[in-house]
Amino acid sequence: MNYLPVPQSHIPGRADSRGVKESARFLSSRLATPPEIAVVLGSGLGDFADALRPTLTVATREIPDYPPVTVTGHKGRVIAALWGGKNLLVFQGRVHFYECDDYAMVLHPVALAAALGCRILIVTNAAGGINRTFRPGDLMIITDQIDLTMSGIPPGSPPVSQKPLYDRELADRVAEVAGKKGIQLRSGIYAAVKGPSYETAAEVEMIHRIGGDAVGMSTAKEVAYAVQLGMRVLGISCITNKAAGIESSKLDHAEVTEVGRRVRLEFSTLLFALIEAL
Repeated sequence: MNYLPVPQSHIPGRADSRGVKESARFLSSRLATPPEIAVVLGSGLGDFADALRPTLTVATREIPDYPPVTVTGHKGRVIAALWGGKNLLVFQGRVHFYECDDYAMVLHPVALAAALGCRILIVTNAAGGINRTFRPGDLMIITDQIDLTMSGIPPGSPPVSQKPLYDRELADRVAEVAGKKGIQLRSGIYAAVKGPSYETAAEVEMIHRIGGDAVGMSTAKEVAYAVQLGMRVLGISCITNKAAGIESSKLDHAEVTEVGRRVRLEFSTLLFALIEAL
């Protein structure tokens, strides 16, 4: 059987180092202090960034070699800010594989954050609820992930870590903070698919049977790569809808962003309190 050659930029797990260096050089020349914590905001969750007092705000289209952000609900901005004595680097919007068909672009923000000095990554997303007890608007700490994108990490990438992908200490800290703020948190396993179409009822049932509690179209590759780069990772999903087959209603992206907006205050309160507690 003949296989088409795969360009290096399309190999998952390998961000384009030259492009990352150019993006990092551009931002570092404008940052007053190196960032410590990176935050990636998912669909409908960008209001957290709007509540910050930024020291720098840059549209991603202005950053050399930064991939385009095209999905509704992702503004496409990188924001530096100081909160709770911590220097933050906030990505208001992410790049999905289905937008670009290039994992180098998907992993670019994570590689950029690491290059600028971030040692902690807080990654958030909008996800469909597969666990039957979940309701739209629930926030879920990600305890582990199932990568159903069907693509591996090739030779030449940083060594794969044997430790858990999601940092237990960070998860315990956010649960403690949520308890003090009276915010109910779920916990569960996130399943990642390529998208852009929503899953069929049969696919949802399959994910349920193999242990998935929520499903989305991002996060898994970003988290795996961040851990390979030595970062500690906390993941939070906003359950924006019940997955196909659990309810009869039709799924659409407008519902995803609307639920994200509805929980923005609770979500922002949780993140601000967590950052202060780190």
